[in-house]
Amino acid sequence: MATIPVTKLRWGLIGCGDIARKRVAPALRDSTGCELVAVARHQAHLAESFANQFGAAKWYSNWEGLLDDAEIDAVYVATPVHLHESQAVAVAQSGKHVLCEKPMAMNVVECDRMIEACRANNVRLGIAYYRHFYPAILRMRSLIESGEIGTRIVAQVNAFEWFDPAADHPRAWLLKQKLAGGGPMFDFGCHRIEVLMHLFGEPKEIRGITSNALFTREVEDTATAIFRFASGACATLTVSHAANEPQDTLQVFGSAGSVHVASLNEGTLRIVTEKGERIEALPPAENLHKPLIEDFVTAVINNREPAVTGAIGRTVARIEQEIYGKSAHGSSGNQT
Repeated sequence: MATIPVTKLRWGLIGCGDIARKRVAPALRDSTGCELVAVARHQAHLAESFANQFGAAKWYSNWEGLLDDAEIDAVYVATPVHLHESQAVAVAQSGKHVLCEKPMAMNVVECDRMIEACRANNVRLGIAYYRHFYPAILRMRSLIESGEIGTRIVAQVNAFEWFDPAADHPRAWLLKQKLAGGGPMFDFGCHRIEVLMHLFGEPKEIRGITSNALFTREVEDTATAIFRFASGACATLTVSHAANEPQDTLQVFGSAGSVHVASLNEGTLRIVTEKGERIEALPPAENLHKPLIEDFVTAVINNREPAVTGAIGRTVARIEQEIYGKSAHGSSGNQT
């Protein structure tokens, strides 16, 4: 196991794509207790440029080079999902902690391998479901648990992002079943599944419908999942790459009131109770990944589990398999 500094975690970053550039690398550079030591990207000149941009002292054109670097304590895996399992396992076997982008892996079997590798090598494993830390989500959970809106009854979630990339687009791999695992339900529906679990617990019954409502492609462009929780509450989650109007909504209806979020990434709550209606503004951090990374650093330094564990990532993956496995559309490419 890597020697952990008392107050700082030294990071390597595998993958220098769009999310890494916009959020992950700046967070690793700027977060409390972090030092971005090295980055890895297949194209050497781009790896060097990325390292220079974000203040990393080293760069590798081969991600395996990070594994032998004694100055790295933890690795953030920010590559396409089909690479997560092999890279995370290798990182764990090198004695370094692992923080992995979502979705955790292509299926539950791969998740299990990641969890076991981290357990066997006594390193921490976290999954990048950063919405777990949104103040609006934490406040919504508090409102539900306090009983202010009564018994939780129904939740409704919409997540629509138009996505029709050209064949040479850097994110066109998301349309390939063997690389992406699925369409919008797999790519960003997983975020909303984790949010619903945070608010309601693990669902006890799951149904799914996927469709190519507009596009002809290997993965679905639209999907709906229905959940029933142990409490009896129900939820629907609808995602789409084909709907023109962007949506990022979350509504929870209780027996004595409701909570509405028109845009999760903005974080304004409209709360309706028997006493009337009020607005609470709870925006997320400017860099959405920063609270996630800072929690992971604290977990390693204090020898505790991160807030979003590999077990949570695995449960999301299992739920995804339920959705696709029971889908009327018949998409099953991400099954074990």
